[in-house]
Amino acid sequence: MKPALLEVMRMNRICRMVLATCLGSFILVIFYFQSMLHPVMRRNPFGVDICCRKGSRSPLQELYNPTQLELSNTAVLHQMRRDQVTDTCRANSAVSRKRRGLTPNDLKHLVVDEDHELIYCYVPKVACTNWKRLMMVLSGRGKYSDPMEIPANEAHVAANLKTLNQYSIPEINHRLKSYMKFLFVREPFERLVSAYRNKFTQKYNTSFHKRYGTKIIRRQRKNATQEALRRGDDVRFEEFVAYLIDPHTQREEPFNEHWQTVHSLCHPCHIRYDLVGKYETLEEDSNYVLRLAGVGSYLKFPTYAKSTRTTDEMTTEFFQNISSEHQTQLYEVYKLDFLMFNYSVPSYLKLE
Repeated sequence: MKPALLEVMRMNRICRMVLATCLGSFILVIFYFQSMLHPVMRRNPFGVDICCRKGSRSPLQELYNPTQLELSNTAVLHQMRRDQVTDTCRANSAVSRKRRGLTPNDLKHLVVDEDHELIYCYVPKVACTNWKRLMMVLSGRGKYSDPMEIPANEAHVAANLKTLNQYSIPEINHRLKSYMKFLFVREPFERLVSAYRNKFTQKYNTSFHKRYGTKIIRRQRKNATQEALRRGDDVRFEEFVAYLIDPHTQREEPFNEHWQTVHSLCHPCHIRYDLVGKYETLEEDSNYVLRLAGVGSYLKFPTYAKSTRTTDEMTTEFFQNISSEHQTQLYEVYKLDFLMFNYSVPSYLKLE
């Protein structure tokens, strides 16, 4: 709990409302308000307010008006995290709201669980495989029971999970208003190094080597050998960073989801997330979500020791050979994620 307590002490802002309105012919219209004192209710055909699914409280109701003291204490922390996102969006509105709205295609990372009224925005390299497994259990209606029995590659099959962009616009707006929306985030540069290690240092990731490795080497390596240009499997971290900060890269196409910024994947300045979980408190935050969903008594977040996990110390080593100029440019790319999710500027950075 120490990281959580420290975070609460750092952030003591007052609860705010977020209003997100999206315009245009194919633009998703989002307009909703959620209050700590007035949880969202569904109305039955007879006009009488009822609690959600099978007479139980919805996750959204339990989050904003908890019935258990322990959940109430944790709710304070997550209110602080919501406020941090809101404040950052307001302070950086020119950058964070380049577009006035979202299209349904922008919602392809938002996974929907109808039975428990949950929407999860998955962020690669932030435990998204295990959370997709959990969403398959939650939305599978008995098809799955143990998330760790689901193969990792099966968790990433698009057909196994329903995403918000598959609904009509009225259905999308209803779910954004009524379901509990959550995401998990990670220290941006630790996540970036994790993505690099996984996609460019593992020999089996030939698809990434061919699509991105060959392109990076061609642009960033002088006198590259024909073998390197053909295989693309020996990209250096310095070359990867140079590729990310190259203006041509950002004009050419959006970043791959594994190193795309969280605010570009999940659009937290347009969509008000009810809960922001963190990789640093992953098990605690994940089980809190499951308790809010009413399944915490029999479903827990999968835990296992992974000795190859990218750590802060490892990230520091990777940045030792990055020039201060490139460090500064890279920080600017991910700056909003640092600010929005309350991550300090890393001590190892030499910013200009």
